Parts: sequence; C-alpha cells; structure tokens
Amino acid sequence: MTSMSNTTQKHFIVEQIPLPTWVSDENGLILYCNVECTEYWLDTFSPLPEQWLDFIYPADLDEVKNRWLEAIRLQKRIELKCRLLQVGNQYRWCKLSIQASKYHGPSQVNEWYVSFLDIDHDIQEQQNLQKNIEIQNQMLDISEDCIKVLNVDGTVSHMNKSGCLALGIPVDETEFGMKWLELLPPHIRKRGRVALKKALQGKVARFAGMSCLPNQNPEYWDNMLTPIHRENGEIGQILCVSRNVTQQHLAENQLRNMSERDELTGLCNRRSFKFQLKRTLAYSKDTQTSVGLLLIDLDHFKHINDTLGHSAGDHLLKVLSKRFSHCVDEERCFVARLGGDEFAVIINNLKSENDVRDLAAILLQQLNQPITYLGNVLNGGMSIGCAIYPQDAIDQSGLLSCADMALHDLKARGRGGIRMYDPCMMQMTETVASQLNLARQLIRHHTIQPYYQPKVDLRTHHVVGFEALLRWHTTSAQRGYPAQIAEAFKDYNLASKIGETMQHQVLRDIAKWINLGITPLPVSLNAAPVEFLRDNYAERLLKKINQFQIPTYYIEIEVTEHMLGDRGSEYVIRALNKLKQHGVRIALDDFGTGFSSLTHIRDYPIDSLKVDCSFIQKMQHDPSIYAIVQAIGLLAPNLSLGLIAEGIETPEQEELLRQFGYSIGQGFLFESAIDANQVISILRQNQPYLESHYNALS
Repeated sequence: MTSMSNTTQKHFIVEQIPLPTWVSDENGLILYCNVECTEYWLDTFSPLPEQWLDFIYPADLDEVKNRWLEAIRLQKRIELKCRLLQVGNQYRWCKLSIQASKYHGPSQVNEWYVSFLDIDHDIQEQQNLQKNIEIQNQMLDISEDCIKVLNVDGTVSHMNKSGCLALGIPVDETEFGMKWLELLPPHIRKRGRVALKKALQGKVARFAGMSCLPNQNPEYWDNMLTPIHRENGEIGQILCVSRNVTQQHLAENQLRNMSERDELTGLCNRRSFKFQLKRTLAYSKDTQTSVGLLLIDLDHFKHINDTLGHSAGDHLLKVLSKRFSHCVDEERCFVARLGGDEFAVIINNLKSENDVRDLAAILLQQLNQPITYLGNVLNGGMSIGCAIYPQDAIDQSGLLSCADMALHDLKARGRGGIRMYDPCMMQMTETVASQLNLARQLIRHHTIQPYYQPKVDLRTHHVVGFEALLRWHTTSAQRGYPAQIAEAFKDYNLASKIGETMQHQVLRDIAKWINLGITPLPVSLNAAPVEFLRDNYAERLLKKINQFQIPTYYIEIEVTEHMLGDRGSEYVIRALNKLKQHGVRIALDDFGTGFSSLTHIRDYPIDSLKVDCSFIQKMQHDPSIYAIVQAIGLLAPNLSLGLIAEGIETPEQEELLRQFGYSIGQGFLFESAIDANQVISILRQNQPYLESHYNALS
C-alpha cells in the first residue's frame, strides 16, 4: 500500500512539472515520463523503456555521462546543455536538469528526475551572434587601421589586431580593460585626454598621435574618436579609429625640409629664417632677453658671376656657408641664406652689443682664407648690417628693417665692414621714402609743371635762352622744388617718367610759341644720370622733338660732369654724340663741383660750361675760388665753349663776371623761374633783339 502510494505520488509530481520530464534509475533506464515528454516526441516513438543516454547527441555523450556519474556520486543536482534527439532524427539543443528523487524507501533503488527545456532557438541565435562577432572581428583585424572600442571610463573594451600590434599587446588578447590613455606615449596623453573629454560630450574629436615600441622606429597616427549612442541617447562607448600616417608624416617632413632649406648651400632659407626669427623674438619677450640680427651681403659678387661664371659664384656661396656654420655657436646662433648673395644670422640670449660686433668680426674673417675655383682665387668683400632687439626694434618687421637700413647705409658709404643700426638711419630712410612717394604722386596726378629761368646776356641784358626747371604747386598753393624729390632722380622709372613729362611739356610750350608767331629761344633741359642707363635716351628725345616739329637748335641738354665718369658713362657719351649730330646743344652743368677734368671738355661733345652757383656766391670772399672762376673765364673762350654763370644775385657779382669774360648769366638778379605765359611776354618784348640775333647767326 505504501509502495503504491509513493509511486502514485511520484507520478503525480512528475505530471505537475510543466517541462518534459522522466524518471530514471541510476543505470539510466527511463522508468516513467510525463505527458509533456510524450508530446515532445509526438508519439513518434515511446521513450519507455529506453536508456535516456541513447537520446544524447554522440558528440555530447561523454560529457553528459561524466556529469551524470558525478551527480550520482555526489548525490547533487546538476544542470547542463546538450543536444537531444527529436522527431526525424534531428537533434536540438536542450538544457537538462537532473536531481535525485526524495520519494523512495530504504529498499528501493535511487531514482532521478530528468527534465529538459528546449533552448535550440536561443543557442542558434547565440551561435549566429557569435559568428557575426567573429566575422566582424575578422573584418576589424583585416583593417590596417587600429580600431579600439573604449568604455566611458576610458578603459579598452575591444581592440583589433592592428591596434594590438601597434601598442605592443598580444594579438590573441581577449580580456582588455586597460586604461587607453596609459597606452599612449607620455607626451601624447594630454592630447588624448582632451579628445576623450570632447568625445564624451557627444562630439567627434581628432588628434595627432605617435607610438614608439622598443627597437622600432616611431610611427605616427591620425586618431579620430566618435561617440556611440545607445537607444536612449546616452553615450555607451567611444569608437577610436587610428590611421597610420607615418609615410605621409615622413613625406611631409621631407617636403617641409626641402621647403625650408636652401638647395645650394643646405642652410635654412628665407621662409625658415622668418619663422625662426619670429619664434626667437617670442621667446626673448617672455624671458626678457635680447636678440641680435646680422644681415650679410657679399660685395661685388656679380663680378665673380660675370667674369668666372655662375658655377664659381655657387662655389663661393657653398664654401662660405660651411664656414659660417662652423664658426658660430649652434646653440645660440641660427644661420640662413636669404637668397642671392645675402645671408642672415640670429643670435639669441644676447649679453651686450659686443656679442654682435664680435660675431660680425668673425664672419668677416671667413673671407681672409682664400677661396679658389679652378685655379682662380675668388676675391670679394662682405658688408654686415646689425640690429638688436628690443634696443632698436620691438618686432620682427622692425628688427629686419633696422638691420637692412644699417646694411644699406654701409654700402652707400663705400661697402665692406660692419655697421650697427643708428636711429638717424631711420630718419634718412623715412626721408627717402617720403621723397619717392611724393614723386609718385606728382606723376600720378599730373601736377609737374616746367618753369623757365631766363639766361641773360651780361652785356646787353637781353634774354638769350631759358633753363626749364621742375616745379609743382602744393596743396598750400606753394611751389615745390626738385630738392624735395631728389631721391626720385636715382630711380630709373621715376626719373624717366619725370624727365619725359618735362620734355613733353617744354616741347609743347615751344610748339605753342611757334604757332603764336613768336620766335622762341633755346631751352635747356636737365637730364638725370639714370635716364641714360637703358641706352635709348637720345632716340626717345629726338622722336619727341620730331613729333612736335621743333628745330633741334631750340633744345639744349644739361648734364653734370660726374655723369661722364660714373657707371653707364658710355651710354651717356653715345647719347650726347647722337644728339650733337642732330643739332641739339650740350651744356656741362655744375662745372667745378665734381671731378673736373680737362679731358671731359676736350673729348666730349660739350658746347658750353655752366659754373656752379656755389662758386659765384663765394668768389668775392675766397681768393682760391676767385682764381678758379677767373681761370675758367679765360679757359672757355680758348676752347670755343660758351660760358654761363649760375646764381648771380648782386650787381657786383655781375660786374666781376663780365671782367672775367663771362657773357651769359642767370640768377635772381635778373629773374627767378617763371611760367610759360610769362615767357610769352618776355619773348614779345625781346622780339627785335631776337630777330637781329638770329639774322646774325644766319
């Protein structure tokens, strides 16, 4: 009765279990199974009486047996996963739960409840998910980019193969969790920390990084951090993609080096020099120290190129560059070639002006040791202009200007040596700039106007000609004078434009006088030395004269005697000869103030001499000048030259000049410079004289 009661009770309990369940003895024989179990197999076969281990997938059998025996031995409940036979000889994943029955008597064998839950769908999903993860990992590992998934606390959740190799982590590592920032080189961590903070704020961050493993060259990376958002909008993880840009970095460095280095000498070029100067001045400003700047120019370098060829000049530059580099302190000095024959040296942590002078002297000495090329000694000189920050200037542009002014001042005074910047140089530079700017405005606004100063016969006081003088009216209704734009006459473009304007307006005035039926008088035009440098002065002037249909004997050109000995004098002489051949008269202006030479008078096509006003002003007070003026008066007639005295201001001066044999003069005693309309009045009043004068000439 009791036995039946226990069996019935066990069966009742088994039937109450909602999962397929059977009762088994310790030998694995199925003693009873519930309805859920029968329905699972759909009456395809009866599990009774069978060994339940026969339903286990062969590949899982050994593990299940071992676990089953372990449960029997330890009399404990176990759970395991395995594949069970299903309809159509199909196996499905199930989760087995095995535990001993409590309902058996002392003489009965131990019985076990075995129930299972079909988890095949879940397992398949897990396997598919795992497969997808493996595929994704394979895809990530194939990528050459280093891909890392970071947790919001900055730890590494996952890293692909490239990332492991780059950071020295085993490629088979599956447990990460290390701090990402600690994987970066110390000097890169600050950038990484800033980027991570930005990514945690929901923004895409980017920074340049570097990795350096033992016994390997450094590698450079472009890192991009992108936040990964959950469905609720929160940031769950950070995706860090690092691309190896080492080759690009090296190529950029090579290009940068090429762009910052002078190809010929290997020194830093102008671009690199400006960057270094800017950085040095910024450092000096922070540390309250001084900086010296030396600008170096090789004197007469063009002569070497012209006589021995550019290869000789290149050789000189390369040798000097090496000497410059070797004779300076590399920690304090920076040497650069700015281009052509120009070099620059920056000295930081300057202690005194003597540091600049001492280094400049050492640089000058580099030419003392001969430099030869193909058996020829390359002779040359060196000019060095120096300036100091912040003594002379407080910024890069100002310091460069000061050193440049010192260099140009040195070259203007004869070249060679060292010149420190002086504030008075700035005043001179500003004066030059102001004069050039004024000249450009005069040309641009067409305000240049010729005024005419009469030349007077000292015996009859009749006007015999005019000198065309440059004038213009200022905004304050005052007249402007050539001395206010003296620097413009050293510039070919400006001097030529001013000269052409004067020629055009003078020729236009003469043509106007002729058209009015008035017989003109000769007009002299001043020519600046630079106007002859293109070797076409005579041709251009003659063309203009022909355009206005003016007889050439109405035109006279005044040149100064130093033009006959300066650079380009051959162009001046050729132009004067050509003009002389076409009937244009030539006057030697400011005679006596330059390197006066009888050769100039004898060999060149000179028609008359104009004695400078400074001699006229001093001749009554200086015996030596008195003798010179008198001697010129005796000399000129014997050389068949006309003689004109400039700057006559008193009757006493006029009388003395007449005694010396001077026939023509000009100055305030007779008339100051007048405009073209006033000239017409003089020409009309002077008409009877003019007619008799020209009749006498004919």
